[in-house]
Amino acid sequence: MNSPTRRTLIAAALALAAGTAFGNAAVGQPAPAFTATDTNGKAVSLADFKGRHVVLEWVNPGCPYVVKHYGSGNMQGTQREAAAKGVVWLSVNSTAADARDFLKPAEMAAWMQQQKAAATATLMDADGKVGRAYGARTTPHMYIIDPAGKLVYAGAIDSIPSGRVADIANATNHVKVALAESLAGKPVSTPVTRPYGCSVKYSSM
Repeated sequence: MNSPTRRTLIAAALALAAGTAFGNAAVGQPAPAFTATDTNGKAVSLADFKGRHVVLEWVNPGCPYVVKHYGSGNMQGTQREAAAKGVVWLSVNSTAADARDFLKPAEMAAWMQQQKAAATATLMDADGKVGRAYGARTTPHMYIIDPAGKLVYAGAIDSIPSGRVADIANATNHVKVALAESLAGKPVSTPVTRPYGCSVKYSSM
């Protein structure tokens, strides 16, 4: 096994073994406020979407688990379904600028366009402030915020923590289920799950 693959597997194993603490972001509590710049250079704040459901998706195109969900169309399908219900979807890239798989804003925008992503905006968080505020540990790592600004879901996109595309069809999409419940005014039945994927490559502050 080559060293990059070994490192990826080790990082994924560490992410799976991590606990369920979410930094300053706790399910049932107000979601941390933030402002970040999108790939077009525009400042985007969580406060801009007050009164709407918001999904946060941590993304890094260099991660095999991200490739799994985008290459299969699973992430884009989830984005489109959310958008059709009036949900805001913010993809967040917290990869440090000195990381091997860092993409500049224009490159990140081009990748999202190539994937036919349906995110409302893609935010660049190279200093890791947004990611650290939420305790985002993996790519992908998913969060849902309700119209009152409360965090109602945090964790994995689905229920099978693997890198195999074939597993998507048999997995429960936690984001779809949680959004459907919250949009219907119901409590989210599974508000916290363990995220899986590659570790977020934060900057050393």
